[in-house]
Amino acid sequence: MNVAADVIDMKTGAPRSAPVVDIRGAVKRFADLTVLDRCSLSAQEGEILTLLGPSGCGKTTLLRCIAGFLTPDAGEILIDGKDTVPVPVNRRSVGVVFQSYALFPHLTVARNVAYGLKMRGMPAAEIETRVTTALATVSLTGFEGRYPSQLSGGQQQRVAIARVLVLEPRVLLLDEPFNALDAKLRGSMQMELRQLIKRLGITAIFVTHDQEEALTMSDRIAVMRTGKVEQFGTPEEIFDRPANAYVADFVGASNFWDGYASGGRVVLPDGQTVATGLSGEVRVMIRPHNLALRPAGPQASSWTGTIRFRRHVGALMEYEIGLDGEHGLRALALRDGSTASLAAGDKVSLTLRDAAGCIVFPRS
Repeated sequence: MNVAADVIDMKTGAPRSAPVVDIRGAVKRFADLTVLDRCSLSAQEGEILTLLGPSGCGKTTLLRCIAGFLTPDAGEILIDGKDTVPVPVNRRSVGVVFQSYALFPHLTVARNVAYGLKMRGMPAAEIETRVTTALATVSLTGFEGRYPSQLSGGQQQRVAIARVLVLEPRVLLLDEPFNALDAKLRGSMQMELRQLIKRLGITAIFVTHDQEEALTMSDRIAVMRTGKVEQFGTPEEIFDRPANAYVADFVGASNFWDGYASGGRVVLPDGQTVATGLSGEVRVMIRPHNLALRPAGPQASSWTGTIRFRRHVGALMEYEIGLDGEHGLRALALRDGSTASLAAGDKVSLTLRDAAGCIVFPRS
């Protein structure tokens, strides 16, 4: 595998690796519809970068531009510093794992994995060696003679990955590869695939609309909306410091409280204040885990409401609380202690656990 050349970090003056994939101002239009609007982002050596957003936000279009299935109308897509836009699909050092896996049903596992190498005219002995290595890499040794119909969904996915890995791509592209799997298998395959990619040191770009999947899989996430990148950062940055209310609402469960900022503070109904550089009407983001609730009593805070419903979330209980004259808030609590017996219809009081964990946005 080639290693990207070192460049100088302009902030620190220290050398750092140039990105493996560097997307600069990519634009893609279909007739009058702009699907990509000056998208810029990069993926470093061995990094898993996720394109996250709802259907129609442009994430799959961007992935297809990187793969070469679509040609951007403007901008550059560089791999190891070289512009790939004029390079044909079959000459790009990228491998794509499709949502449907696209395995040939009439070919065995070994022949599916070998297919791309045969199309390249590689000698049979080398093909056999590479196929054996690729199947061992995805823990499918012994499955060479089976057909796709004889495999589980997770095994089919691993065959699809092996078929790409055997080509030794510079960049691995994955288009919602877990969609066909059940919820339990999705979770285990996410961790398995992340560990595999990290072990191999491949640069990967992953597309999903599932924010939990993105937080699990990624080193960095590009949150997209209507063809634009709203925020590009680590999972921690995206979750803890969302750039705007859209990102805060899309990534992780969020409550929004409409308030008024004055003198650098917003006063919440429980009396606590949140610092802000904004003034006037604002929206305060409060994560459900940052709300503490207890049965309402004579000393209850001014932030009170009624439980509308509750649901079990593993070891946690999630509550939706209706507030007088306001929309509902969601709160999370361990299924023990004073909240264990709370049920729909009960009156509760709410307090903020950590004011510093709130983020204030302008009210649009």
